[in-house]
Amino acid sequence: MINPPFFEAVFFDMDGTLVDSEPTWLQSESELMATYNYLWTEQDQAHCLGGPLLRVGEYMNDLAGQPENPQYFVDLLVNQMVTKMSKGACLMQGALEIINLTRSLGSKTAIVSASPRSLVDAVLNSIAPVAFELTISSDDVLKPKPDPESYLKAARFFGVDPKKCLVLEDSKIGVDAAVASGACVIAIPHLVPITASRQVKVFTSLTGLNRQTLLTIYQDWIN
Repeated sequence: MINPPFFEAVFFDMDGTLVDSEPTWLQSESELMATYNYLWTEQDQAHCLGGPLLRVGEYMNDLAGQPENPQYFVDLLVNQMVTKMSKGACLMQGALEIINLTRSLGSKTAIVSASPRSLVDAVLNSIAPVAFELTISSDDVLKPKPDPESYLKAARFFGVDPKKCLVLEDSKIGVDAAVASGACVIAIPHLVPITASRQVKVFTSLTGLNRQTLLTIYQDWIN
């Protein structure tokens, strides 16, 4: 069987990979925890990076002295993020170029996020006319990242082998999900270090990627 010239599908994580939302997450988390007299730090954010959101809610509820329940904190946090991102979500530097480049190489593209549908849709509305053939949120799967279900579902939607897909992720939890799906992974770490391997290529930013770099990653992957 002749291999295609490039990955058949490219899947983008949303927060911190496609859109520059991590500072907004930090602000929202800080504001929420301040109401419980807790000073939220970057270490707390790093602990929660990549979700799943129920784990974040459990962490916040514990730090606050368990005044409510984990879902209560999740709902408040998501509502804050939807409000903020609806006012304007910014693409990460280099993101639009990578989207256009991978499409020019014949790849289908999708957002595969651990955020809920309400937040994914708020971001999509903000970055329009940039759009994707498929978007998957945490509401669309039974098991969110680090389970590979969301990436496997995206591959099935396009009718492609996960091993012929490329995933871009910024968190270790997201990378773990992508690796478990069998895809090739480009990691752009944020706060938490990620170890490179044959399956995981690590870059400091999307701007470090170009046509030749992507083609080289693909050739190394299929050979």
